[in-house]
Amino acid sequence: MTRLGNWMTLAVAPLLVLIPGSGCDSAPAATPERGEWMFRNYCASCHQEDGTGNPAALSPAIAGLPVWYVERQLNGFRDGFRGADFDDIAGMRMRPMARTLSTDVDITAVAQHIASLPTVTPSASVEGDAEAGEKLYVTCQACHGADGRGNEALGSPPLTNTHDWYLVTQLNNFKNSDRGQIAGDTFGAQMAPMAATLPDDKAIHDVVAHILTLRK
Repeated sequence: MTRLGNWMTLAVAPLLVLIPGSGCDSAPAATPERGEWMFRNYCASCHQEDGTGNPAALSPAIAGLPVWYVERQLNGFRDGFRGADFDDIAGMRMRPMARTLSTDVDITAVAQHIASLPTVTPSASVEGDAEAGEKLYVTCQACHGADGRGNEALGSPPLTNTHDWYLVTQLNNFKNSDRGQIAGDTFGAQMAPMAATLPDDKAIHDVVAHILTLRK
């Protein structure tokens, strides 16, 4: 082998071990090791290694979210369904991060790792009238369930194990047409008119206060 060939072999070989599961003869698999590695290197700086989130970075708790929902959201960011509106600051921050997951295998691996993390119950930070919110939540429970645990068949995620400020933010995003308006975002389009039934900030805070009472 020539000196050039030897140099290229030495230069390329380390690259093959940078990402767990990489190889030259087959596509990488969505292994737990790969998901953990990618989460730690691409996600944990904002969402923390245990998935508990960081309000200062506008990053919600995501630990324990189901694989199907995380996959859908990451695809939404990657494909432009989410994070495309200039008023959605947190979404715009997340969009380029999701694009670092360049393959479906990457997305599945990260989603599986997130789902494997123990769920958390962040402290309340939003004031609201939970009793008034219970009446408003009747509209929500048709999809998200009376217990707030979501319904995969309807594409509705669980609501109880993330930050209340994040729920408030997303309800406002739907209500203000900052989310759920991009063509192809089927589930976002379904959610937008539901959020519009909440007439003001008080109603949004009240329904989120009720959601927090559903935590077990």
